[in-house]
Amino acid sequence: MRNRPIPGSSGAVRAMSLLGSPVLHAPCETVTDFGPSLVRLVEDLFATMYAANGVGLAANQVGVASRVFVYDCPDDEDVRHLGHVVNPRLVEADGLVVRGPEGCLSLPGLEAGTERFDRAVVEGVDVRGEPVRVEGTGFFARCLQHECDHLDGLVYPDRLGGWRRARVLRAARRAPWGGAR
Repeated sequence: MRNRPIPGSSGAVRAMSLLGSPVLHAPCETVTDFGPSLVRLVEDLFATMYAANGVGLAANQVGVASRVFVYDCPDDEDVRHLGHVVNPRLVEADGLVVRGPEGCLSLPGLEAGTERFDRAVVEGVDVRGEPVRVEGTGFFARCLQHECDHLDGLVYPDRLGGWRRARVLRAARRAPWGGAR
């Protein structure tokens, strides 16, 4: 059996795009080049996610408008899910709708009760173009939906209404990083 390197161990930590950055608020482009630059991007996404103590990270969160995300996220049974998806499509989101605390590396230090389905299935490909299907429940389902939203130009406050949305956007404007749109 071949030892595989730890994801992100050869990656560089990139600067995080923060709420209000145009790259976060526009749909990302489909990946068509499956060469070394994509492998480097995935490595950098892992390195950046780990440096920020995150459980998922989309390419546009580091300023790259490509449909790619990485994850290292537990589900509600504390089973670890580790991987990446290129050109992901959220093909199923069902089950109970659960409002739970949700944060984002592009809104550091903030979170809000956000409704998400308790089960999600994402299909796409890996860095070699091989098909990938990822199914998640609980917290991991929330992560999958959150990262797919990023690639569609959405951040979790876009899913909020009323006072929850107003509160998180007000907090973002007041945050030291000062992001709001």
